[in-house]
Amino acid sequence: MNINPVESTIELTKLSSPEILFGTEGNEKSSSEQFLLSMYNSVQASIFVVDVLEDGDFRYVALNPTHERWIGIRSDDLRGKKPEDILCAIDAAKVRQHYTDCVRFGKTISYEQCLQFQGIPSWWSTTLTPLRDSNSRIYRLIGTSSNITNITPVKQAVGLQVEREQLLEAIARRIHQSVELETILDQTTKELRQFLNCDRVLIYRFEADGSGVIITESSVAAGDPLLGKNITDPCFSGKHPQHYGRGCIQVVEDIYAAGLHPCHIDFLASLQVKANLVVPIFKKQDMWGLLIAQHCHQPRQWQQTETDLTLQLATQIGIAVQQAKLHRQIKDLKAKMELQQHKQINQLQQVRNFQGLVGRMTEQIRDSLEETQVLQTVTQELAELLNLDRCQIELYSSCQTLVTITYEYTTKLPQSQGLTRQIADRLEVYQPLLQKQPLQFLEIVPGWQPKLLVMSQMACPIFDTQGLLGNIWLTRATQEAFDEFEIELVQQVANECAIAIRQAQLYKQTQAQVKELEKRDRLKNQFLRSLSQELRTPITSISLAVQTLETVLTPAEISNIEIVPQLLQILHNECGRESKLINHLLTLTYLEAEPEPPTLIAIDLQSWLHPIVESFRDLTNCQRQHLNLRVDHALPPLETDITNFERIVTELLNHACKYTPAGEYITVSAHLTENAVELNITNSGIEFTSNQLSRIFEPFYHLCEHDPWKHSGTGLELALVQKMVRHLGGSIYVHSATGQTTFSVKFPL
Repeated sequence: MNINPVESTIELTKLSSPEILFGTEGNEKSSSEQFLLSMYNSVQASIFVVDVLEDGDFRYVALNPTHERWIGIRSDDLRGKKPEDILCAIDAAKVRQHYTDCVRFGKTISYEQCLQFQGIPSWWSTTLTPLRDSNSRIYRLIGTSSNITNITPVKQAVGLQVEREQLLEAIARRIHQSVELETILDQTTKELRQFLNCDRVLIYRFEADGSGVIITESSVAAGDPLLGKNITDPCFSGKHPQHYGRGCIQVVEDIYAAGLHPCHIDFLASLQVKANLVVPIFKKQDMWGLLIAQHCHQPRQWQQTETDLTLQLATQIGIAVQQAKLHRQIKDLKAKMELQQHKQINQLQQVRNFQGLVGRMTEQIRDSLEETQVLQTVTQELAELLNLDRCQIELYSSCQTLVTITYEYTTKLPQSQGLTRQIADRLEVYQPLLQKQPLQFLEIVPGWQPKLLVMSQMACPIFDTQGLLGNIWLTRATQEAFDEFEIELVQQVANECAIAIRQAQLYKQTQAQVKELEKRDRLKNQFLRSLSQELRTPITSISLAVQTLETVLTPAEISNIEIVPQLLQILHNECGRESKLINHLLTLTYLEAEPEPPTLIAIDLQSWLHPIVESFRDLTNCQRQHLNLRVDHALPPLETDITNFERIVTELLNHACKYTPAGEYITVSAHLTENAVELNITNSGIEFTSNQLSRIFEPFYHLCEHDPWKHSGTGLELALVQKMVRHLGGSIYVHSATGQTTFSVKFPL
């Protein structure tokens, strides 16, 4: 809750302690001083007072009890201290800057910041107001703060999600733009270290002899750099290669508390490592290296989002390594072809065409996040490049029992796009493909009599480190087999297809996550706007009443002292409404945070409902309403949480009394329906529209035009009822027609 009761405390802050704030010590306090002291001590906002010294320094004067509870520091212990006495150096510098800005600008300022009190970080929304003496010098600052720790993570989550997507998009763009591998690795480690805010990020490449070398490093850790060093982990030659070879990762938050082997602890300690996050980098099926993030000055708790991002970057690095190899192979092939230009002129032209195909694929993957355009173009250009009669791309179902021909290009053979095949029907063909091995064979095409047509067919699997995706099928009307050069080219195209397919899947998942986060953020903002509007009304009334009270207590207006009780009654009513609103908010927050299971007790509704309904008898008589209770005698005992169930019934009865006109009926009934107890609260003389019914359980949705008694409320009653019913395992719905409205609550037996 963000309350700014500065107007109520300006006069108080000319003094230095809660006792002196409201009068001289030892003297009896006036009624206004007692009231202001009560406000200072009981208001739910955090209030603190800071002295501005002659030399421009700052000293704390006092805290109200709410602020004491939030930060865990007593006002007496804080008095006379500087920011550096209670905060770390970085936080103290931030706080001083805000105090200095308030004095320099000479006006109220507001800001949000994260501070650590007693080692616990929390987010605060603060408003500072300067006070001036008779010489117009700012001698004191009044601060009001609200703890927004529970709100800030949602904003941070959205920001981190955007930053994460930007990082993944950046490395994907470099890969697709054919940036040099060294540049890609250097930039990736630097950006990952900045995102994780850790001390060191390394890329460790395995050598043929089992050792490894650090090929890329981004570090802010003290000590010598590790770049270029050959490093052998004494424990790695044992079980660790198999561990990483299965695609597992190592997440170590504290090397001394993670159950590591002593030799592994000594090895990490020698590199000044306190926390370690290690993710394998694969090039196709082979483990190429490791992506390592390290914290050196203290242990570190790695978040799941950080681990997921590191895994995704490792996958992208594997793609970059694989693509770098592809480009090296292309360059090598081009060099060999140039040396044998006279003998292999046709093959050289094929390489050039293939380079164009790979380049166009890379551009399309970069420019489009949809796989359709990329893969449809691949089938046509492969068919033209390799002089094929047909080129197809088929994709596996999620269970890998079916394949569907999704993309096809043919000029001579019958179309079969959209055809689905059972893998079990051609197991001899798909068995090697499922093992990620290319396959080629000769096949006699039926139905071509009297001329016998023999087709040469080749299938190349499309896969990445996450699994199989599909196959590329090539068909040529010849008995000549595809040579090794053509097979290698098609395998490289298949790798690019895997990138396109996986990128499209990742984009769809990311879009869904972004939409969900945006939806949650939008709902949160709507709720907070409504909340701030609801909280502002009673506080404004309190403020106006206080101002009027101060005017009345002056000698010039003493004759009007008789209105003081009325003003105090206003304050009492509005404070009561505010307290009720806060209690409702706290209950809603508790129910939304997956509370503990309710304590269930069996109750007899026949005897239990009667006193609750009777407690409303005086109110209904006063409002000339007719109140009835009907409970089936054959109802079995209902197991429920008594406190929550009583509150549900009370709030629904309050709602019925509020919206029932004089002379109409309010009926409470309970009966058995199948395997549930149904409680109905019906009031006549009122009917809501379908739009109102669809929003009736929304927080702060008011039906003011239907309130004949003009009762005030918090706007959270029905939202709270809905939450409590669901918490008890029940369901609630409302029906309104023919001049009456019924709230029905069902609890299963």
